[in-house]
Amino acid sequence: MALRFEVLGRFNRARAAQLTLPHFACQTPLFMPVGTQGTIKGLTTDQLEEIGCQIILGNTYHLALRPTSELIDELGGLHKFMNWPRALLTDSGGFQMVSCITNLYVAGIFYTQWHFAYIFQVSLLHLADITEKGVTFQSPVDGKPMLLTPEESIQIQNRIGADIIMALDDVVRTTITGPRIEEAMYRTLRWVDRCIAAHKRPHEQNLFGIVQGGLDPVLRDICVRGLVDRNLPGYAIGGLAGGEDKDSFWRVVAQCTAALPEDKPRYVMGVGYPLDIVVCSALGADMYDCVYPTRTARFGTALVPEGVLKLKHNAMVNDTRPIDPTCACMVCKNYTRAYIHCLVTKDAMGSQLLSYHNLYYMLQFPKGDVPEWVCNAMDVAGIDISSCCSS
Repeated sequence: MALRFEVLGRFNRARAAQLTLPHFACQTPLFMPVGTQGTIKGLTTDQLEEIGCQIILGNTYHLALRPTSELIDELGGLHKFMNWPRALLTDSGGFQMVSCITNLYVAGIFYTQWHFAYIFQVSLLHLADITEKGVTFQSPVDGKPMLLTPEESIQIQNRIGADIIMALDDVVRTTITGPRIEEAMYRTLRWVDRCIAAHKRPHEQNLFGIVQGGLDPVLRDICVRGLVDRNLPGYAIGGLAGGEDKDSFWRVVAQCTAALPEDKPRYVMGVGYPLDIVVCSALGADMYDCVYPTRTARFGTALVPEGVLKLKHNAMVNDTRPIDPTCACMVCKNYTRAYIHCLVTKDAMGSQLLSYHNLYYMLQFPKGDVPEWVCNAMDVAGIDISSCCSS
């Protein structure tokens, strides 16, 4: 095991901890920006350090395609390759192969590559086929069938060299019901054994298992117990943020965090909305990731305490205020809404400034109205926010 996890403080189920990894000692709860191909678009690693980023997530699937894990390994690993001195986490590569597309028509509306495929609950069965052996998918390079096995996923991640690596799991969207959920959960447990056996750098990289089971509490419990029995360095809660209602979402998080070990980090995958992070942290989770803050920035949208601010709107033309008057980030200190409005439709600098602000914002506690589902979740977490909830 190549990590140390020390809980520094608690409030009921919520906890603050220090997660010491080979490249950095992190303070949790923490949010991880997604650097798909070894970069957060538009931001330098120096800027990410300035913001306070502790861990960057890299996508195994994309890095294996370009520049290839072999080249990354040859050049000293991803830390050296991207000039990042702090911690890295790589996903298993499975989610991208069954969920990502370039262009898609859904309900007569055209969506481009910038949108989440899983928001629209689309299954790309013509592109990916999941069997006990692994995930067979169509190469985006030459169209030929390719197979990603649990062993190959771990070998690629070993070459990339991240501090935390993820086991390959059988990903099923939460809106699916029936035997496919159970099949995927048990396959995820079988695959984690193959990942453990294939892992050649356990003293340098930490292998996390992923809890699956859809919205079924019985299946989630079986998966949690199976993973805990394998005594992994950390655990992730997967299969969420895929279209389920918020009440179902927080209940799965609450169930899993209550059953996972107290002395290991807990990572809720794919969660990036500020309010979701606050709720999950209150329920005892520690780590999160999502492309939401930077992707929404590239569409000219800023995160603010009231929700979102669309800088493309004409109302911003003469607005000399900062994005958020209460924000202390470099962007809000130096630039007006009017200036950024001029950039977002014409110059890459606009998305860069908004990406900087949005990632900085992710470190702040959100303000504003509190939905009923948050009040319910906080009640389970033992935190009284009744004065903020509508009666």
